[in-house]
Amino acid sequence: MTKKELKEKEKIANNYTAKQITVLQGLEPVRRRPGMYIGNTASEGLHHLVWEAVDNSIDEAMGGYCNEIEVKLLPENKVSVSDNGRGIPVDIHKTTKKSALETVMTTLHAGGKFGDEGYKVSGGLHGVGISVTNALSIWMRTEVKRDGKLWVQEYKRGKPQAKVKAIGKAIGTGTIQIFQPDPEIFTVLEFDWQTILDHLRQQAYLTKGVKITTIDERKRQATNIKTSKNKNEEKIKFESGLTKFNNYIFYFEGGIASFVRYLNHNEEVKQENVFYINKEQEKVSVEIALQYCTNFREMVYSYANNIYTVEGGMHLTGFKTALVRTLNKYARTNNFLKEKDENLTSEDIKEGLTAVVSVKLKNPQFEGQTKAKLGNAEVKTIVDDIFSGYFYAFLEEHPQDAREILGKCLLAAQARQAARKARDAVIRKGALDGLTLPGKLADCSSRNPEECELYIVEGDSAGGSAKQGRDRRFQAILPLRGKILNVEKARLDKMLSNNELKSLIIALGTNIGEQFNLEDLRYGKVIIMTDADVDGSHIRTLLLTLFYRYLPQLITNGHLFIAQPPLYRVQKGKEVRYVFNDEELDKAMKELESKAKSITLRAEALQGGANNPLPKTKKVEVEVNEEIGENPEEEIKTGSGINIQRYKGLGEMNPQQLWDTTMSPATRLMKKITVEDVQKADETFDILMGSEVGPRKRFIQIQAKNVKNLDI
Repeated sequence: MTKKELKEKEKIANNYTAKQITVLQGLEPVRRRPGMYIGNTASEGLHHLVWEAVDNSIDEAMGGYCNEIEVKLLPENKVSVSDNGRGIPVDIHKTTKKSALETVMTTLHAGGKFGDEGYKVSGGLHGVGISVTNALSIWMRTEVKRDGKLWVQEYKRGKPQAKVKAIGKAIGTGTIQIFQPDPEIFTVLEFDWQTILDHLRQQAYLTKGVKITTIDERKRQATNIKTSKNKNEEKIKFESGLTKFNNYIFYFEGGIASFVRYLNHNEEVKQENVFYINKEQEKVSVEIALQYCTNFREMVYSYANNIYTVEGGMHLTGFKTALVRTLNKYARTNNFLKEKDENLTSEDIKEGLTAVVSVKLKNPQFEGQTKAKLGNAEVKTIVDDIFSGYFYAFLEEHPQDAREILGKCLLAAQARQAARKARDAVIRKGALDGLTLPGKLADCSSRNPEECELYIVEGDSAGGSAKQGRDRRFQAILPLRGKILNVEKARLDKMLSNNELKSLIIALGTNIGEQFNLEDLRYGKVIIMTDADVDGSHIRTLLLTLFYRYLPQLITNGHLFIAQPPLYRVQKGKEVRYVFNDEELDKAMKELESKAKSITLRAEALQGGANNPLPKTKKVEVEVNEEIGENPEEEIKTGSGINIQRYKGLGEMNPQQLWDTTMSPATRLMKKITVEDVQKADETFDILMGSEVGPRKRFIQIQAKNVKNLDI
């Protein structure tokens, strides 16, 4: 570095003083960086405000202080969460010199979850929960019933509007939190009723014996309400034809055993009796339930202090280790496995398994703020010890269930061995081809996976347009012939015998099953591009089933996308627009008609009337050229009608149109595939693609009235 550069750097450093250091007070850090605390400011973050309030009530229930929780969705996007727990303390806190209630509501990392006396177990361990809800609400009110009095404090954007005060008498104890999300923070303000129900149902399963009541008091038009036979749902009419839902009550004495039955309610089960155990060892509570079904998928959910650990952790590792060991021990002892036979593997025992593993402990160690993985090493041993002993006893006490379970696992082992041979054949084929991959793959020239894209297209016609329209440097095209195998109804060995699927697996480069390696993925973006008709939707669903069941890492790591080709080409005169649905089509037609009318009137004004010649001035010519084309009379005459072209398939678009609308990174629109609710996704794939016809028939009957245009 030269002397001049050093002096310049020193000058910049001297200007950087304490004046540039900003100290954010109170809850201001939350308002400045809400994503750090709730994930985002869209729907997910909005609902997170509710979960934080509910978690406090659940913590009271897990501690044995609360058995009733009520969640209300109110008009104006307000939410009320109440419980009959102990109530937040209102006496003066010795450190803050303020009421404990105000301290909890307005201070980060303040609560009863850090010490040894507040909670036995707790989900909200970071102590920022309800204060974050307060910070991100335009208005909030907390009511506490304690000491025979009703205590109240209100806030605006996290700031108290008055001191905590008693406003009357109260019977019993408890807390009510009412809040209204801040429109300055959130891009979405309306709470989704189904999302609320799904989360609260799950919490009720995980906290057996607690009654959770949910009430939707928002006003809705009667025409939008569907009648339900659910006994927990009432429909009450009020105010000139408006309705409200009131209410769902979730209460499960069976705990997660009821949860497993609920998860399998659309399945044919192999195991009649659900295995269930709830024991405590070394102050760690372990609750496990499992049941095997006839399908081929695995559905295992793990929780720590009622928090869904999406990446598992030590409790899940302990469970799976014990499950494999216990089944092998029972199989050897009872001659299901002969001396020469291989042991069952984790791949064999997971086929058809539905299980819920829930642990509750005093000081859980989560990896990161997202709490996605439990890191307490001691929990692995405790779960292993409790589960293995009781599950072996269950197998001995229920020999018919044991036979069904082991029959399922042994059949999966045979399929695994067949799949290994088929997979090896796939790998050998790839090696023989020098990894130039299937002949129908039009690969890209770049070898940088981060910039490469693989388009999976439907048929040779669409493949031809895509190959001609693509950017050969970073875009690869793989056309599929016909509809691929429905992998929801097939094992890996059958899947690998399908030529279309083999081509796709070889093209991706990741392998599949036990040999899957994400680091070998050859394309940073894998894009499904199908026609906008029934067949295209079916093929897209089949491909999504494949990725979700056998290549889920591509989804969780953000590699899978769906291309959005336009449905219509709309032209009026020289102006062309591409639109993606009927609503956009109506809007585009109105805009073009309105613009054409305006242009006509302006052209006539510029001409001095319809029969007068157009003045030949530079100024007028420029205006006319910009607005209505170089020949205004011809434009007005020939542009009076709107030409609409409906694209039934990608093959109907020429290569340039396909590039401009669907493949160019500068102009294209794509959907990124994510999974927000694993349980709901599993259920949906099972209903739509599974072997059971009944649930799919009910789904079609319920959804049929929502279909506007059915293209058959």
